[in-house]
Amino acid sequence: MAVVTFGDAMEPKAVHMGHLLPADRNGKSFEILSPRRPFDLDIGCLELIRSLESEMGHLKKAQTADGTERALLVSVTTRSRTEAEDSLQELKELAESSGIHVLDTVLQQRRKVDPRFLLGTGRLRQLIIETLQKGATLLIFDLELTPAQIRSITDLIDLKVIDRTQLILDIFAQRAQTREGKLQVELAQLRYLLPRLVTKNTAMSRLTGGIGGRGPGEAKLEINRRRVRERIGRLESALAGVSRHRNRQRARRDKRQLPIISIIGYTNAGKSSLLNTLTHSRMLAEERMFATLDPSSRRLRFPRDIEVIITDTVGFIRDLPRDLISAFRATLEELTHADLLLHVIDIHNPRYEDQIESVEAILADLDLHHIPQIRVLNKMDLVDPEEAAALARRLDGVLISAITSRTLTGLVTRVARAVERIRSAPPETETDDAVADPKVA
Repeated sequence: MAVVTFGDAMEPKAVHMGHLLPADRNGKSFEILSPRRPFDLDIGCLELIRSLESEMGHLKKAQTADGTERALLVSVTTRSRTEAEDSLQELKELAESSGIHVLDTVLQQRRKVDPRFLLGTGRLRQLIIETLQKGATLLIFDLELTPAQIRSITDLIDLKVIDRTQLILDIFAQRAQTREGKLQVELAQLRYLLPRLVTKNTAMSRLTGGIGGRGPGEAKLEINRRRVRERIGRLESALAGVSRHRNRQRARRDKRQLPIISIIGYTNAGKSSLLNTLTHSRMLAEERMFATLDPSSRRLRFPRDIEVIITDTVGFIRDLPRDLISAFRATLEELTHADLLLHVIDIHNPRYEDQIESVEAILADLDLHHIPQIRVLNKMDLVDPEEAAALARRLDGVLISAITSRTLTGLVTRVARAVERIRSAPPETETDDAVADPKVA
């Protein structure tokens, strides 16, 4: 960029020039050159531009050589800074869980979010410079973007842009192993994609020239929409079949009159680890979000010949995408038939109270809040004993370490007592009691 200044007689006086730097150097993202006289501009301008572009190109190429996406995480919020930072931290954990390398985070608090660009055009242009200098290949926004917002932002920045919902859907797509899980994830992705096809087509049209391709582009868009709708219909039919199959399995279980215990909780709270320790099984249990997607059931025998079916479920998360909840309806239906819920809570996580609220809000949305529930306070070994004991009293929960079987004695006793209570109560009494007191003593 160059600026020419003029004297009183409108004669060129000096030329001031500046350019971006390929990388942030000592807090500077640009360099301003010394002013030059109008007729002394032999600075090798073309060579300088080529050198800068080459250096930026090499940086981006080096960043993507291993195929790993490199992302900047962006939060635009009207909430308090503490809430926004907690949410960004969770977005970072989600991104890393998806195999994305997080380069940096950007947080902007506003009284009112810009309905078109979120950030405002000035801050967005500054963000574009940051992506160039850091070699980012991806922008991830910590909220669900509307189709119009995606279109506006991608018109300004030549970079892949996704939102929190897309990131969660991508993680689910990576984790799904069973046919049912894959069907559910694909259905959620297509429902999310359908209203945004115009945005994707606009971006593609821009890359291929735009003018002259508008008509064919729109025709292709209509074909894509029709195919997506047809595919959604087929997936819904297939999942309806899955739901009928689950109902038959449930009917067979009901004949045996075995109580059903479902393990629920925030993602990465330790649900699979608890199931593994209780049943001596080897389900996948990893320190990453949504490590378990496909639900699994095991039989478990308690003292005094009490036998139950215990089920691990997909983890919950704040603002779980609506399309995902709808697609996983067949799986979540299992929870409606549970006799007891074990709500696993990671008390070592500083955001555990918000996570409890998120889980209970989802239970309320699914009309499951009436089912008796025991709060299981996991990772007691990572918390100060006095603090853990105080939490157990305040939350009316049972302290455990899901990977250590000797810490589960109190939980097993409490679950066995709750199951005995459920088995001995008439259906009417059980329902009334559950509504009056959803926490099992």
